[in-house]
Amino acid sequence: MARALFLWLILLPAAAMPARAADRPIRVLALGDSLTAGYGLAHADSFVPRLQAALDEKGGGITILDGGVSGDTSADALARLDWALGDAPDAAIVELGGNDGLRGLEPARMERNLTAILDRLRQAHVPVLLSGMYAPPNMGASYGQSFRTVFDRLSHRPGIMWDPFFLKGVAAHPELEQPDHIHPNPAGVGVIVQRLAPLVERLAQDARRS
Repeated sequence: MARALFLWLILLPAAAMPARAADRPIRVLALGDSLTAGYGLAHADSFVPRLQAALDEKGGGITILDGGVSGDTSADALARLDWALGDAPDAAIVELGGNDGLRGLEPARMERNLTAILDRLRQAHVPVLLSGMYAPPNMGASYGQSFRTVFDRLSHRPGIMWDPFFLKGVAAHPELEQPDHIHPNPAGVGVIVQRLAPLVERLAQDARRS
């Protein structure tokens, strides 16, 4: 009986065999706030669909899971992280901190929350692309320095892929921003996606090796 089953498996066409884990798309959770969720934009113009389209063009075998919630602070994202991990991501983009800065929340508190998020993802064997943020200039130089130092420290954690600023090339460029001068417009999203897509491809490669 065992020998017959062995022969049947050998003769079974490859197309009929169950897909190997290595052959399925890598699932990347985009955990973020309104910048990830696409506040003020049509769905098709927002970050996750645009990133997915860019990756699909390259045939990367990557699926982006939309974990963006407008208004989320680092504490909010930490509170829903286990729920987000229910989708069994293989890797994660972490884009948080903007609302902590806008509300003037203590950078030390933000650091504790982000550290807990990164620890939880590491425990789940989920490699991370951490995207940094700056505090709004109107919060003052001292607050801004303390805020930024949090990301500088977290960027040195083992196994973290680091993107210094999610809005690089978009912030302070009115032609790439919505009227609130916070959120990117469709052209601004394009700038972000162009920069991040190669990093997400590298992240997926790390996930395949893990």
